[in-house]
Amino acid sequence: MKKITLILALLVMCFGSSGLALAENLINGAGATFPYPLYSKWAYEYAKKTGVKLNYQSIGSGGGIKQIKAKTVDFGASDAPLTVKDLSDSDLLQFPMAIGGVVPVVNIKGVQAGQLKLTADVLADIFLGKITKWNDKRIAAINAGLNLPDDTITVVHRSDGSGTTWIFTNYLDKANADWHSKVGFGTAVNWPAGVGGKGNEGVATYVKRIKNSIGYVEYAYALQNKLVHTKLQNKDKNFVEPSMETFTAAASGADWKGTPGFAVILTDQSGKNAWPIAGATFILVQENPTNCANAKAVLQFFDWAYENGGQMAKSLDYVPIPKNVAQIMEDAWAKKIKCNGAPVWTK
Repeated sequence: MKKITLILALLVMCFGSSGLALAENLINGAGATFPYPLYSKWAYEYAKKTGVKLNYQSIGSGGGIKQIKAKTVDFGASDAPLTVKDLSDSDLLQFPMAIGGVVPVVNIKGVQAGQLKLTADVLADIFLGKITKWNDKRIAAINAGLNLPDDTITVVHRSDGSGTTWIFTNYLDKANADWHSKVGFGTAVNWPAGVGGKGNEGVATYVKRIKNSIGYVEYAYALQNKLVHTKLQNKDKNFVEPSMETFTAAASGADWKGTPGFAVILTDQSGKNAWPIAGATFILVQENPTNCANAKAVLQFFDWAYENGGQMAKSLDYVPIPKNVAQIMEDAWAKKIKCNGAPVWTK
């Protein structure tokens, strides 16, 4: 009897009232492909420092949202911010981890990165299937001197639920009335034209292989795959290229503290140098987790990323979350995330 009592006491010491211990020093997450290169880099460096590994499934924002709602992962990741109602109904908290840009990419013989210019209306009409040739007069009018072929355009879009799609279609929805009335925006839409690829990886692969194609990917994927990006006309009528500077310009006026649910949307922002298809990528965690050790381990990882991951983010062409914004998020962790009635996050 004494032996059984001792075993029970040891179990209480190991697991306590705060939930199970972190299993095998492993954090499980799933979701957006947009930040996958960054999370992979962070995970590698964090494991070297702490021994805690991150298993992140790059399955698209839609999948990440489903998995965190089903409580099959420790965190979800989405480029499409959830509404306050959805967060409340699902007992979730969201917070941003980086800012990046979605870029149109093309495969047109003889056209180099940044040479082709597009406006929002022209881009929308290409994806609507209304503009079908690269030498269409509307494309030619804004690209004087650029030799464009009399070839059929192949549109490439995402086939899975995608935060990248949410950002891209949110921009088209704001900028083009026809797109707004016929398609709208979301993580998945009824595409009027084109072929679908799974993940940013799939779209990048298709654009690279298919001549005269156009698609959209997160900027890091464009760079890694040596894809040809376009210039875009922004809200101030300037043609700009995707870069750290133009993503930062788009995010400069964001009101994180005053936006319910931290659901800041960065598409079609004003500013001379603002990239028009910018967006934050978000993490989703349970506000009342049952496994306290895992919940704390997740927050410790992202706290480390806030503190130490900025330069790594920049090296991969993401804009890091400013320190003052990170503090707002960590204050929210301390206030809202509780396990067995006690705050999970203290620092």
